Amino acid sequence: MKAIAIYVEGGGDHPGPDLRVGFDTLLKAQKEAARERRVRWSIVLCGGRKAACDAFLDAVRTEPGVVNVLLVDSEGPVAAETGDPKKDAAARRQHLRTRDGWNLDAVDAQRIHLMVQCMEAWIVADPEALASFYGQYFKANALPVRQNLEEEPKQDLYDKLDKATSDRRLNKGGYGKIRHASELLKRVEPAKVAVRCPRFVTFTRSLDAMILGA
Repeated sequence: MKAIAIYVEGGGDHPGPDLRVGFDTLLKAQKEAARERRVRWSIVLCGGRKAACDAFLDAVRTEPGVVNVLLVDSEGPVAAETGDPKKDAAARRQHLRTRDGWNLDAVDAQRIHLMVQCMEAWIVADPEALASFYGQYFKANALPVRQNLEEEPKQDLYDKLDKATSDRRLNKGGYGKIRHASELLKRVEPAKVAVRCPRFVTFTRSLDAMILGA
């Protein structure tokens, strides 16, 4: 293996470099480990989830020497992980078939990963980073309090994040994915995300194993 490419949902219709830098920073440990082993590392922001899937499948077909990975929101609840990597990977693939109608049967299921139920769960996992970014009038007590943020319904998470950033005195204004997600991903601590988002751990451990095996 000479390269790892992660195809990610996000960045809007015209993805720029900012969100890619955010993911690179959040995954700094994995990126540095790849570089130490001389494995080329790339984050590919694809805009919509279907575009991410299509780009991933195209890369699987045309770049057999690259370990291509798909990372998209689950968009809804998923069953708790069992701890069996193969079963859990198959469940992720089945979730995308059931919800989106994607046929990923020809792909190694362990290359498919989910941000549950949306990428913002990773951001909300570190309230201190949010408070530091938004400042004095940020309402941290409006954020979800449950330990496992993957159980927080997507719309509820968005609503609570909106409420936490609703004070008009905030210099940066309310949360906006395009405006703020990149900077927030740079600030959140991966260890805090791991505590409250189990599939973040699954994703990063999978990357670690791929890099170690390079």
